[in-house]
Amino acid sequence: KKAVLRGLAPNGGLYIPSQTPSLPANWETEWHDLSFAELSFNVLSLYIPSDPEQGGIPSKDLKELIHRSYSTFRHETTTPLVRLSESEWCLELWHGPTFAFKDVALQLLGNFFEYFLKRRNVGKSGEKRERLTVVGATSGDTGSAAIQGLRSKSDISIFILHPKGRVSPIQEAQMTTVLDDNVHNLAVEGTFDDCQDVVKALFSDAEFNAKHRLGAVNSINWARILAQIVYYFSAYFQFKKQLGLSAKEPAPSELQFVVPTGNFGDILAGYYAKRMGLPIKQLVVATNENDILQRFWASGRYEKSDSSSKPSSGSVQTEPAQGSSDGAQAVGGVKVTLSPAMDILVSSNFERLLWYIAHESFVRTGSSEAEAVDKAGEQLAQWMDQLKKEGRLIVSQEQLELARRDFAAERVSDLEIKETILKYFTKAPTPEYQKGSYLVDPHTAVGFKAAASTKLPTSGDHHQIVLSTAHPAKFAEAVTGSLESAGAEFDFERDVLPKEMIGLLEKERRVIQVGPTGGKVGVEGLIEGTKEVIEGKASELGGLKDSSLGTSV
Repeated sequence: KKAVLRGLAPNGGLYIPSQTPSLPANWETEWHDLSFAELSFNVLSLYIPSDPEQGGIPSKDLKELIHRSYSTFRHETTTPLVRLSESEWCLELWHGPTFAFKDVALQLLGNFFEYFLKRRNVGKSGEKRERLTVVGATSGDTGSAAIQGLRSKSDISIFILHPKGRVSPIQEAQMTTVLDDNVHNLAVEGTFDDCQDVVKALFSDAEFNAKHRLGAVNSINWARILAQIVYYFSAYFQFKKQLGLSAKEPAPSELQFVVPTGNFGDILAGYYAKRMGLPIKQLVVATNENDILQRFWASGRYEKSDSSSKPSSGSVQTEPAQGSSDGAQAVGGVKVTLSPAMDILVSSNFERLLWYIAHESFVRTGSSEAEAVDKAGEQLAQWMDQLKKEGRLIVSQEQLELARRDFAAERVSDLEIKETILKYFTKAPTPEYQKGSYLVDPHTAVGFKAAASTKLPTSGDHHQIVLSTAHPAKFAEAVTGSLESAGAEFDFERDVLPKEMIGLLEKERRVIQVGPTGGKVGVEGLIEGTKEVIEGKASELGGLKDSSLGTSV
């Protein structure tokens, strides 16, 4: 309960499980034929105690919350796996309400929030009822998914910050056309990193946090990672079935999951699945031109600006984004790309992986488990302090090799994104996928291009599953621009636009513009501007009393 409702730990760090649970002895046979909801219950039950006194959820309640969350999805499989060729697969994660992978976590998390809040409000009325103010930053999909998960929920208000003019028109419309009284969209004059910095600052302000009972809606919340673990297991069982393997037959050992990655939450869920025992050979970090993660796996240096690069004049697609949050970004900064949901300078969830890398390195050098836990925490604190003050952190060669054991990383340019979208749209039929043409959004294109560049050097039975994170209709300009050479063979409304999105751009909208206020500039001014909005909306509700309740999505 605390991990869900607080999101951030009291010391400002991120929650991780005290231990990664192992899979039951007969999991492959017992879970083989489960539905997504049933599989979700089995995975989540390994982490969530059933005793409310321990902050848990009784099994009956957990089953009901899961069923309610995934009944909103349009596909009977929830996250279907599509086989495109002999060894190439695509896991479609965008069949939820907002056509993005984040629905998988945020539909469930919204119900978790409501459940725990109702439990705390039993027997309370009027001003005695506890309210929750969920605050989040979005680079595109988190906002609309969080809004759909929390709209009209009792005793919950949600404030979503997005960088003005830096999300796709469809993404913006999906957020701002939701007119429920508890939903507030803030268009911030800055970048996504600025929006994240504002949210973190609000959360760190103990007085403001207590007064408004804050909750952030980003993947720092452990419950989001937990929910996403499930679709790696679902993909694995679909993979085996489509290969014609029985529950007792082993799957091919050379299995890669290729994940378009921005904030590192999606792929981190895969890492937890691998730690639990799911037979994944390797996880591939697929990044766009905002390549801090790819550069880390290449060099062991996690740095906001690429120290190996020389400043250049830049271009429309590569110049630093205006309003960038870090004054030290002389070379790189946030780059405006065709895959905007990944236009992120610092990946919030990456510090969770860094803790595991540090922990294992200390165990290998002879530390006891208790000593390794303490030392890993100290090492991580030093690294994050270095990142904050110097804009970079550096791991040892041994620690880098630990990271490379489970992961590979690849950078994909805008030109390669456009080429990949066209390649798959004009793809010839295969025995496995007789339709041939397969249209992908720019983020999924990053995954397919990275997959082509990171195939394992093996003569064995090698397979790659690319995670498809969004429906292509959410990125009309990028998709249309990539398919111009297809001419009359392509029609956006016929080939792409779902019926749910028809007329979306013409609907009434409600959005609050936020710029620097209080005589301050940059992020400090944006913090003040955001506080003014939240204070104003809170006063409309008649004010709030201080409380220790705080959450994060």
